[in-house]
Amino acid sequence: MNAAAGGLLDRLRAWFPDREFFMRSQGQVRFIKVTAKVQMIAASVVLAALVAWGLSMAVMGWLQYRAAADRLSLLDREATVAKAESRVGEYRKDIGAVADDLKRRQTFIEEMVDSLPADARDGETVSNSTGEGAKTVDKVSALIPEAAALARIEARQLDFVEKLTRYADRRSERSARAIRQLGLDPNAMVRAADRQAMGGPLERLSTGHDGSIDPRFERLGLSLARMEALDRSLAGIPQYRPANVEMLTSSYGVRRDPFTGAAAMHSGLDFRGPIGAPIYAAAKGKVSYVGQRSGYGNVVEISHGNGLVTRYAHMSRFASRVGQEVAPGDVIGAIGSTGRSTGPHLHFEVRINGRAVNPRPFLEAAPHVLKEARRVQPEPARG
Repeated sequence: MNAAAGGLLDRLRAWFPDREFFMRSQGQVRFIKVTAKVQMIAASVVLAALVAWGLSMAVMGWLQYRAAADRLSLLDREATVAKAESRVGEYRKDIGAVADDLKRRQTFIEEMVDSLPADARDGETVSNSTGEGAKTVDKVSALIPEAAALARIEARQLDFVEKLTRYADRRSERSARAIRQLGLDPNAMVRAADRQAMGGPLERLSTGHDGSIDPRFERLGLSLARMEALDRSLAGIPQYRPANVEMLTSSYGVRRDPFTGAAAMHSGLDFRGPIGAPIYAAAKGKVSYVGQRSGYGNVVEISHGNGLVTRYAHMSRFASRVGQEVAPGDVIGAIGSTGRSTGPHLHFEVRINGRAVNPRPFLEAAPHVLKEARRVQPEPARG
């Protein structure tokens, strides 16, 4: 410690050596000696003054910054309060102007959704509040004239909700019709969708200040839920050829077993192709199995929801993993000859709730049927 202090003192003395100055005045020369100690004291005083000045400037800058930030925050709060107060003032001043704003917003919403059905059809069970809405507007206009505009907006709102419900029901019916054309039960698929893993806290919906919900809004929610479930079911139906080869060597059904020569059930389609040729996902879904199964060799299985699974067997390699989300046409592996196989080919199966079904109707009819179901249907002309 003493050695270090001594070294520092030596360096300071080297920076501030004793200095002599001479002054000539009236023919006389006077010598003034400034020692190292005096120089160091003077330098310390100057350094302390500089540090004090720097600190004071920093404090002043911080205080100015805080004052500016506080003022900006105050201005923001004032702007928010002014906006809310001005809106309350508009309500008090002119309820008609507020109603006009709401009317413009409702018009904007209706114009943004221009594909809603313009009229009701026979057999539809959606309510029609047009007549009662008109009566309500008339009564409110007579009894509470200043609320007439709001009553008209309410009538348009209910009409919009019922139109949106009809749209969801008609789209659901197109999807259900397409699913039935492929030999499947749309109601069973919706029930299966309702049983999928889900949960969370109960948060009841309401449209009234007393916690109740208008049945027209509740019906809309149910119709939209059914439409979404059927849309998901359509997306999970096999529709994409799993191999880009034309040679179908074995169909679904009873055949002569290639190893034993006896009659046996063949639960899928066999596509012959070269080893390494890509294998594609037949529909949207999630890879649920990658590995080996007895007789199948290397296998990939994809779950498409609602109990529907596609199986791809005899692969030479995998190009997918469990849990992977796939779209129609995504490469999931390559053709091979693993397992109980006489040559390189893809064995493709479609299973519903664990039972194998014929994949051919899906691959042949599904693309056209699904395209037709998703096509926007024009509204019939009204005479």
